[in-house]
Amino acid sequence: MYRSHTNGELSAENIGQEVTLSGWVQTVRDKGFVIWIDLRDRYGITQLVFDKERCPATLFEEAKKLGREFVIQVTGKVIKRTSKNPNLSTGEIEILTQKLTVLNSAELPPFTIEEDTDGGEELRMKYRYLDFRRNPVKDKLIFRHKMAQKIRNHLTDEGFIEVETPVLIKSTPEGARDFVVPSRMNPGKFYALPQSPQTFKQLLMIGGMDKYFQIVKCFRDEDLRADRQPEFTQIDCEMAFVEQEDIIQVFENLSKTLLKEVTGKNFEKFPRMTYTEAMKKYGNDKPDVRFGMEFVELNDLVKGKNFKIFDEAELVVGIKVKHAADFTRKQIEEWTKWVKRPQVGASGLVWIKFLKDGSRTSSVNKFYNEQDLQKITDSFSAKEGDLIFVLSGKKNRVRAQLSALRMELGNRLGLRKKDVFAPLWVVDFPLLEWDAEAQRYHAMHHPFTSPKPEDIPLLESHPEKVRANAYDLVLNGNEIGGGSIRIFDKDLQSRMFNLLGFSKEEAESQFGFLMNAFRYGAPPHGGIAFGFDRLVAILDGNEGIRDYIAFPKNNSGHDVMINAPSPISDQQLKELKIRVEK
Repeated sequence: MYRSHTNGELSAENIGQEVTLSGWVQTVRDKGFVIWIDLRDRYGITQLVFDKERCPATLFEEAKKLGREFVIQVTGKVIKRTSKNPNLSTGEIEILTQKLTVLNSAELPPFTIEEDTDGGEELRMKYRYLDFRRNPVKDKLIFRHKMAQKIRNHLTDEGFIEVETPVLIKSTPEGARDFVVPSRMNPGKFYALPQSPQTFKQLLMIGGMDKYFQIVKCFRDEDLRADRQPEFTQIDCEMAFVEQEDIIQVFENLSKTLLKEVTGKNFEKFPRMTYTEAMKKYGNDKPDVRFGMEFVELNDLVKGKNFKIFDEAELVVGIKVKHAADFTRKQIEEWTKWVKRPQVGASGLVWIKFLKDGSRTSSVNKFYNEQDLQKITDSFSAKEGDLIFVLSGKKNRVRAQLSALRMELGNRLGLRKKDVFAPLWVVDFPLLEWDAEAQRYHAMHHPFTSPKPEDIPLLESHPEKVRANAYDLVLNGNEIGGGSIRIFDKDLQSRMFNLLGFSKEEAESQFGFLMNAFRYGAPPHGGIAFGFDRLVAILDGNEGIRDYIAFPKNNSGHDVMINAPSPISDQQLKELKIRVEK
């Protein structure tokens, strides 16, 4: 028996008992006549005592040789701790050690294994197994586990069944790039790793499974950022004989359950916003509504004043920053430089101040008098002490730029509070988006998304006006889930493929199995998928997902711990019938 108790288990009730503990040496404090050692495992820390008077001399000398991260086993008596530590669950006791066994020695770790470490992200990823020993990482993985269990229990109670779908599937041209896997037994042919189990869950509905879910790995070969990984986990769900309202209700209830688990609060019905409204008010389709700064369009107020930049713009639009009129010229110049960065791409930034003395001034006083400025500030319902930032340009581009500015202001001004949650549904997305370079339409979600029934007559005549029967769940400025009612009629699906530029042969080659299944009675069905990694991070008050994934990749999609991806041997390439130019 390596241990009778864990290192987070003992309390004053155990005083007088003999116990056996195992774990890693967290710290060693040698005072010459007494040595204190903090012993750590997943469950907590227990303080061990070695002293010359109460311990065998050989044991005391053995303790002096211990170093950080040694794996040890000790046996001793639980005694009352003289100096209590209220920050530890075991802070009332310590172990008067009588026996010590070194199970394994350890080299000095490359970074300190403490709450706050001196290890950079890349170094910690290389030694990820050491990073697990730190509470911030360990606690995130435990939190992830608890959320997964909560989701499984909730969906099971709602009548869903969990079904595994294939990992080796067929490559499709829509969406992000596939990761492909060569088939040794079928030379020149390839599997793809799934970006989503989309078609399989639709086939499950055709098969009568009615309510399906899966917490599943998905793969996308795309550029990375803090909240994106080449492999990620999805809560994938599908239901038969449902309309949009049914799905929204079921998964709003799931989200409320998770939010209550985290906050202890009950949430009311989630608000809803159309895609058009979200773009007009916030400049993106996943708005963070925890703080104001809604867009105000100014074309009618600012054009025709001989300010060429505004006169020639398709859209002039601004946001109000409360209590920011005391921003200095230097601070405003910094914000101007920020929006001019290539990542944002604005040509400049106009500002208007509503000063505390009731007057108004701006960076465009040459073109707009006091009365003009008053009309502008009135359109924002601005008060004394407020600042207005204005951008102009092409409608879609300038909205994206102002959205980026708004979010950065929210971050820097502390308005995006981690412990405040503001969920909402965004609905009525466009079904299609035009690709000017390819000169064809792409599905905004995927080719199986149903149009709104009332918009189906517009498919061929005005495809740009057709709305998708789709919905996204947004939380704190992040899309955490998205789904749609699916096309279940083979003729409508054929029309959709035609709109997307598929020839009959291509449609048959890529999706013939689904079209064939439609011939045998497909029920109305729809579903949703949540990005599990992102959902867990946001519920825990963060946006970066890496620490919620046991073994994440870096920004280059590289696993620095196992050095993957890596070359394979010439023999493997030969077996796969693959030639690589050297």
